[in-house]
Amino acid sequence: MQAITITQITPLELETLIENSIMKVLSTQQTEQPTTIDRWFDLNELCNYHPDKPKPATVYGWVFAGKIPVNKGGKKLRFLKSEIDEWLKQGRKMTVAESSLKAEQYLKNK
Repeated sequence: MQAITITQITPLELETLIENSIMKVLSTQQTEQPTTIDRWFDLNELCNYHPDKPKPATVYGWVFAGKIPVNKGGKKLRFLKSEIDEWLKQGRKMTVAESSLKAEQYLKNK
């Protein structure tokens, strides 16, 4: 931030300076807000959202095995979209180039 020395300023100039400062701060805050809102899925919504479109019985198996992030409310299963997205990303397989790079880094650090 630059230092400003104010010797004499008119009320209109002061008002303009304050408005510009406020607009700058507000525009910065608006861009920092998250663009997506997290939401909850029930079992059927999860089955429709998942890329493989699994059957409910398959999802129950994942829940029982502790493979999928889940929240229980009474007897109902609830799945948080952000947790499901993160879980899906963890299943991503590395490319050959990524595997080679990881192996090289491991051997270099050994």
